[in-house]
Amino acid sequence: MARGAAPLSEVVALVAAEMVAEVCSIYVVRPGEILELAATHGLNPAAVGRTRLQVGEGIVGLVAATGTTLNLPDAQNHPAFVYRPETGEEPFASMLSVPVRRAGRLRGVLTVQNRLPRRYGELEVETVETVAMLIAEALAAAGAGEASEEGAGGAMPRRFVASTLAPGLVLGPVVVHGGVRQPARLLADDPAAELARLERAVAAMQAEIDALIEGGLPPGEAPREVLEAYRLVAADAGWLRRVREAVRGGLSAEAAIHRIAEEVHERMRRIADPHLRERGADIEDMAGRLLGSLAGETAPEPVPPGAILLARRLGPADLLAWQARGIAGLAVEEASPAGHAAILARALGLPALGGARGMTAAAEAGAPAILDADQGLLILRPESEVAEAYARAASARAARRADYALLRERPTATRDGVGVRLMLNVGLAFELDQLAATGADGIGLYRTEIAMLARGAITDVADQEAVYAGVLDRAEGRPVLFRTLDLGGDKMLPGAEVAAEENPAMGWRSIRVGLDRPALLRRQLRALLLAARGRPLSIMFPMIATAAEFRAARAILRAEEARVPRPPARLAVGCMVEVPALLFQLEALAPEADFLSVGSNDLMQFLFAADRANAQIAGRYDFLSAPVFAALERLLVAGTALGKPVSLCGEAAARPLDALALVGLGFRTLSMSASAILPVKALLAEVDLAGFAALLAEVRRADLGAGEMRETLEAWAREQGLPL
Repeated sequence: MARGAAPLSEVVALVAAEMVAEVCSIYVVRPGEILELAATHGLNPAAVGRTRLQVGEGIVGLVAATGTTLNLPDAQNHPAFVYRPETGEEPFASMLSVPVRRAGRLRGVLTVQNRLPRRYGELEVETVETVAMLIAEALAAAGAGEASEEGAGGAMPRRFVASTLAPGLVLGPVVVHGGVRQPARLLADDPAAELARLERAVAAMQAEIDALIEGGLPPGEAPREVLEAYRLVAADAGWLRRVREAVRGGLSAEAAIHRIAEEVHERMRRIADPHLRERGADIEDMAGRLLGSLAGETAPEPVPPGAILLARRLGPADLLAWQARGIAGLAVEEASPAGHAAILARALGLPALGGARGMTAAAEAGAPAILDADQGLLILRPESEVAEAYARAASARAARRADYALLRERPTATRDGVGVRLMLNVGLAFELDQLAATGADGIGLYRTEIAMLARGAITDVADQEAVYAGVLDRAEGRPVLFRTLDLGGDKMLPGAEVAAEENPAMGWRSIRVGLDRPALLRRQLRALLLAARGRPLSIMFPMIATAAEFRAARAILRAEEARVPRPPARLAVGCMVEVPALLFQLEALAPEADFLSVGSNDLMQFLFAADRANAQIAGRYDFLSAPVFAALERLLVAGTALGKPVSLCGEAAARPLDALALVGLGFRTLSMSASAILPVKALLAEVDLAGFAALLAEVRRADLGAGEMRETLEAWAREQGLPL
């Protein structure tokens, strides 16, 4: 401690008294990214100097790794909690944990705890953060070290928080995708001969892609649409022309490929649109393939069982090649949920994470790792206790999957007999296999734009008709709700020049594009009507902001219906509720719409004015909260009074607890990803809905703060032993 400063033991006692806290502790950073318990009031004094956590381990380690304060009413049920028996902290539920930083460097972590579950108030948080600032000065004067980035790839465990691309859990050794290698030779002795080498490599690459599309994989395992889009990029005259020009200018084929791939990557990484960025990843994938062909590489060896692939970027062909070698899961630093890697991972059943920056630099090939794609967590070199706990979780998961399979053929219902329809969100033909695999009641959201985005072009009426008819055929009489094209915003409009927008999610997108380009909308509606071939047909329009917009879209549909020789047996026209303004126009909308479908993803971002793609605020607002449920209740009450069915599709429905809350609120039809169907069905089957609805109403009346509704419902579910 600095001269004149109180010992840490006195500091924690003073803080505990001031805060009326039963525990106050200080953890200090030691060399090697270690956090050591340096002083405590309320925990076992014998733990001082003995209890150690790595940066990233436990709640204290998570605060150290992220530099953010955690205010937890039930710390021991937080996913990051780790148990240290020597501390004697079992009786304490609530925990406030604050980083101790000075000049941007981590010096330690200050915590307070209480037995009673509670969320600490704003003034209490400010008080502890102020004390942490004072402690930081004392620790700096005493020479306490900060967490070091050196040795990141050493033997220490490392944890990375990421986004889920495809759910699942994998324990296994790491393999690292190398990306584009540096050229060994910069200049060509003979540009003409070098150009011939390049052309042979391009032809080999395109033949390999053709083989993948035309039957190089087992049927149904890969979405043809994604590979077709990849083939279009492979044949693109633009980037290949630039490579050829660089070779003619004197570069070797390898140097030209590397240079153009780097230029494309630098340009693409500055673009917000994820689909345009995906094109850059595809080109880098192809660059690696061309370089491999030029080097005369042979077929790669299989990977170790259970291997987890780590990559900075990954194109679809490389992913398929790694899958053929036997990987069990993957994590990609630069990947989005709508990207090609994510689409293929879901199709192939590979658990996958995206956005874990820095993981490839920290990784060691062959070292053990845990990929928890359910919780969005990658752990490199896990501690033995953590690995054992995850191994037990993997065994329990396998047993649950066996139990889920028994539910597939049973109708979805709560324990007290309330029936619920669980439907699928899909966008590509291969996903239709999940209808039978999950026992879903139908397709609650068919995203018609996904196949076009994958192909890279707006297809004509005949092609669209064939796709939509195939969907209805595969559904075998189960309901299918077709959403019209939702282009623009974060989805590149194929074949069109779109002006840059400062806020594309709220700009020229979706039905706004369709109404401004009525020929585009008419072609799609005509294809849908023809595809019905006398069968029932349900169509819904997205991003409707006014009743007038819906009437205009429906008028175009009615005009096309009059032109088709064989209209649908029954035509239902619905409206997606995503724009909050529509909640105040329901009476005007009711005479026009046959049904209403909540798009929870867009409704959330518009309700809270929070871009759902912005990682800084991704977890700031919770779906299980008073404003969301007030909006949904308003819609349900109005829909019931007006005789209009109301359903919900989106990420919220895919989370079992959120799905249960929606059913408790009054929803009886939910649409979700295939992986969520059976877990949601299993949870509903064990719940007495009448009792839960009463609890939900009580929780809503309690006027809880941010995150508290979820915490309360999670605690209740755990008490009931429900399978979350």
